[in-house]
Amino acid sequence: MLTKLPLRRRFKNHSFTIFCYFASLISITILTFILWSLISKGMGDFNLQLLSENTPVAGASGGLRDAIIGSLIITGLGMLIAIPSGILIATFLAEYGRKSRLAKSIRFVNDILLSAPSIIIGLFVYALIVKTTGTFSGLAGAIALAIIAMPMITRTTEDVLYLVSPMLKEAAVALGIPRWRVTILIVYRAAYNGIITAILLALARIAGETAPLLFTALNNQFANVDPLMPMASLPVIIYRFAMSPYANWQHLAWAGALLITFVILSINLFVRFFLHQKQ
Repeated sequence: MLTKLPLRRRFKNHSFTIFCYFASLISITILTFILWSLISKGMGDFNLQLLSENTPVAGASGGLRDAIIGSLIITGLGMLIAIPSGILIATFLAEYGRKSRLAKSIRFVNDILLSAPSIIIGLFVYALIVKTTGTFSGLAGAIALAIIAMPMITRTTEDVLYLVSPMLKEAAVALGIPRWRVTILIVYRAAYNGIITAILLALARIAGETAPLLFTALNNQFANVDPLMPMASLPVIIYRFAMSPYANWQHLAWAGALLITFVILSINLFVRFFLHQKQ
């Protein structure tokens, strides 16, 4: 027979529950105000011109096409570097290294990178690549973003690989299948949804990064698709235009902020509702 909880414990339980609801309400309220500010100030310039026209000079009309293309290139290159590196590191940690000293060292460094400020990573890539090559470049920006995304992919993928049943792997090995084929054909397939989730979350994380790109890709007022040259990006353009005294640039900054927020929210909602339903 269940007995009633003491009054003191019930009071603590209800108090903590009320506190959680209150904290959630504050977070939702802040997010609502942010979204309302973006929509009210950015929706007026959120049109086809924003996506199809070049970055304007002060006082002229235009769009953010150059910055959008630059962001796609830089982010795409960064993910091309981060995805295979993060998955392979996670595979070593979960399937081969496990409790070895090397694996423990890698996990320690990975945890440091997870919590490292993005501006520090930007300065590191600036000293390592920009100063060495003598020029800012989209490739340097992509490497900085890859360093930010790779620890997220590594940590999440490692956790997902741990969830794959050991019996499934042992059964495959017992049939004489090589270990590397077991990893690729069975372990990766079983952890497919989790790996995709890790990749999309890392993409959402780096899509709005500004600080690393200020020290690496810098910016470019003109259209440029060469990753070895300075390249425009949407977060940096938003930062520059928001700080400018020109009204047309400020309007474009709000529209660009709304665009990048919409993309990041869409990625997170896709991860939460669609991928999780397939598991």
